[in-house]
Amino acid sequence: MRIIAGQYGGRILKGPPDNKTRPTSDRLRETLFNVIAPKIDESTRFLDLCAGTGAIGIEAISRGASHATFVDRSRRSCALIEENLDTLAVPEEQTEVLSLSAENFTGRQHAEGWDIVFFDPPYAMNYSPVLHEFGTAASRLLNDGGVLVVEHHAKTELPDAVGHIRRWRILKQGETRLSFYDRS
Repeated sequence: MRIIAGQYGGRILKGPPDNKTRPTSDRLRETLFNVIAPKIDESTRFLDLCAGTGAIGIEAISRGASHATFVDRSRRSCALIEENLDTLAVPEEQTEVLSLSAENFTGRQHAEGWDIVFFDPPYAMNYSPVLHEFGTAASRLLNDGGVLVVEHHAKTELPDAVGHIRRWRILKQGETRLSFYDRS
């Protein structure tokens, strides 16, 4: 697993030691960033939800995001993310790593929202509670003009709308889908 472009482009990340984590492929990551790259600048706050190795959030920082928050319920995954950040010498003030479930994290109040959110849960997970949190009228998770990207299996049907978020694009690659949502 490697960083594709930007400041840390070409650098290798340590992968998971087991088969419990399903990292997003380099090819799919490249496709994702082809779509979201125009939204990344020095003020972008990025949330990597169910972060696994942290590759997506680290790619965002490499491409110019000012801050990335990494959330994963596994303490091992969080330790791996910290190790990858340390290996690349990413400044600590640019990152935050939290060991929480996606449901727990999205159900909390946050002082600031995020401009781009990448949500890549285990395929067997029920996506609805997290999508609901993003879609509530009072949600501060997604900033104005922000985008929520959900990675899911082709057989997992996601709704076109949940509350105040609407899906505007689906990218297909093999058995994997990326659904793009924004606030309406």
